[in-house]
Amino acid sequence: MLSQESTCRLALVGLLPGLVLAFAAPGKGGEDAWIEAARRRLAGVPAAGQVTLRVDPVPGQPAGFSLQGGRAAVTIRGGGPLPAKEADEAEIGPLLRHPIVGPVLPLAEIQRFCEARVPRVGTYSSIAAWEAAAKRLRQDVLDRVVFRGQAAAWRKTPGRVEWLQTIPGGPGYRIKKLRYEALPGMFIPALLYEPEKLAGRVPVVMNVNGHVGQPGKAVPYKQVRCINLAKRGMLALNVEWIGMGQLDAPGFQHGCMNQLDLCGTSGLAPFYLALERGLDVLASLDHADAGRVAVAGLSGGGWQTILIAALDPRVALANPVAGFSSARTRTLHLKDLGDSEQAPCDLITLADYTHLTAMRAPRPTLLTYNAKDDCCFESGYALEPLSTAAGPIFRLYHRESAFREHVNQEPGTHNFDLDNRQAFYRMIGDFFYPGDKQFDPKELPSDKEVKSFAELKVPLGRNEDFNTLARALAKDLPRDAALPVEPGPAQTWRRERRAALGRLVRAADYPLQAIEAGSQTRGDVHATFWKFPMGGAWTVPAVELSRGEPRQTAILTADGGRGSASSQVSRLLAAGYRVLAVDALGLGESALGDPFLRERFLLLVASVGERPLGIQASQLAAIARWARERYKQPLALVSSGPRTSIAALVAAGLEERAIDEVQLQGCLGSLKEILEANWTYARAPELFCFGLLERCDVKQLAALVAPRPVKFLSPTGPGSGRQTPR
Repeated sequence: MLSQESTCRLALVGLLPGLVLAFAAPGKGGEDAWIEAARRRLAGVPAAGQVTLRVDPVPGQPAGFSLQGGRAAVTIRGGGPLPAKEADEAEIGPLLRHPIVGPVLPLAEIQRFCEARVPRVGTYSSIAAWEAAAKRLRQDVLDRVVFRGQAAAWRKTPGRVEWLQTIPGGPGYRIKKLRYEALPGMFIPALLYEPEKLAGRVPVVMNVNGHVGQPGKAVPYKQVRCINLAKRGMLALNVEWIGMGQLDAPGFQHGCMNQLDLCGTSGLAPFYLALERGLDVLASLDHADAGRVAVAGLSGGGWQTILIAALDPRVALANPVAGFSSARTRTLHLKDLGDSEQAPCDLITLADYTHLTAMRAPRPTLLTYNAKDDCCFESGYALEPLSTAAGPIFRLYHRESAFREHVNQEPGTHNFDLDNRQAFYRMIGDFFYPGDKQFDPKELPSDKEVKSFAELKVPLGRNEDFNTLARALAKDLPRDAALPVEPGPAQTWRRERRAALGRLVRAADYPLQAIEAGSQTRGDVHATFWKFPMGGAWTVPAVELSRGEPRQTAILTADGGRGSASSQVSRLLAAGYRVLAVDALGLGESALGDPFLRERFLLLVASVGERPLGIQASQLAAIARWARERYKQPLALVSSGPRTSIAALVAAGLEERAIDEVQLQGCLGSLKEILEANWTYARAPELFCFGLLERCDVKQLAALVAPRPVKFLSPTGPGSGRQTPR
């Protein structure tokens, strides 16, 4: 109780219980200290959650004032009622946000889940045994990962090469501008650094770059490398990388490659075809020596180097620089978790980066890493697993000298600067110019010959990108979209499609254990906190909330996590539901606490052969079966947001007995809206499930739930806003 003396200032946070009051009464002293203390308590609270009230004494009221808590309002005598929405948040919000599994367990579980699925290279006793395995592995990666779907047809289409302007380079070389077609309608701008005097066959080198942003192929350290190669008599091709430089466009963002995956076509294919067709350009040159072909690049360029050098036997020498580590290494060293292209769907089911490195044998390979890399792939942890896997394969061939390592100490950061370039030149000299005493690996000063982005710009017209390709594919999707009308065929259709959907999303029938982790009551809402260990892999947190005697049960899942769902919970409680607010994989408390980690780990989950969407749906289905058995009441699966709405539809489509109804708030009307809005993978990782749109859209998923009702609440597009066809 506060004195009636004068006027008080109050700062309220969270409301009852856990209420923070900071007040000051003029004339009493200490006002600044009280308010400063309140500011410190409020520092972590969003502005929307802060309320400042000026409370004056009211004639006729008892001296002072008090706080009273209730569901509908919090009343301050002399003040006024708190609106019901804020009161519900005050009562329900803290219960939903109560920590259950904490930040460590979800990370540990997904690390263990991924690490356990990374294959090892194994041991081989003969060259013949290794070569048979490597041949099979190379073909499997190309057929089952790189060229799935429409990508196989892209590869069979001849690519055009258009030679454009030739500009002066520097002493002894010129620069030819060109663009070449990686796949129909997608052109890659490139530069050929050509010695002015050419005789006979000479080595050719494809130079690739990583995430350098706007400079792209004009980044100075790459120009210097190309210049040095040309001055030594080699043909050096400088290619633009997708998403960088001249290809820096919204539709070329690397997270957009997963739009192709959604359509059942490999998003990795454009990256690979850009590299393969670059080698084709070099091979077509009059003076190219087919036996002396090299590829080199830093970071994302290092990744490109190992990808094409492992899978294309034309690459005689490779120098990837700080571009990759084993998937097993990445689960522990989190800054190594790569972009979409570095963890393409299903790659790690066949080949880890240890396999790709071993597949270089017996061809000369220089692995360059940096001792103090401030980006990724530090030498101290990244190099050893690769060497341990590939070294024995090179020894089979008695070619230990062809497999080399170079660790840059100064500057030791993420670079392909002088020390690393000279290591590359030495490798070139040893294997492309053996015994040539005239070959000097010392870099030729060329900084003054570096040109601007504008000078090196290659004319480009309209160009296809990930988004335009995906939208073109989506016009004919999903395949076999028609829904049966008659009851008999409809039942057969559901049975067959249910099985197909389960295979598509890699659904699992998780055994579930329920562990009560405490309880709490606020006002008239009782909460029980649950941990649901599933299948020895996941622990899913959930909050059960009830008021009075519930007549039915709702499982609620929200894009923003259960902590964001106060209003939805309030609505369900008012309708007589018991609510289980669940955070499945990648959501809320299970989201790893960092959007970067969530996105990259979910990419890795798909790369090791699982599907985040299938895991989420399987977790929801397992909890639905448990809840139906425990409470023996009708059960609704309720979602809030486009991500969880699709997961809920999949879960209900797969689990036909435990779930009686589906309520979707903010569901997409069609998966094609993802393409229309050009979403990247980070926006909704689970929705980019490989081949999902190829096989079914929202309409087909909803029909799979029928005859159980599916209610669309606040749909996002014109394709929704309907109930399931019966």
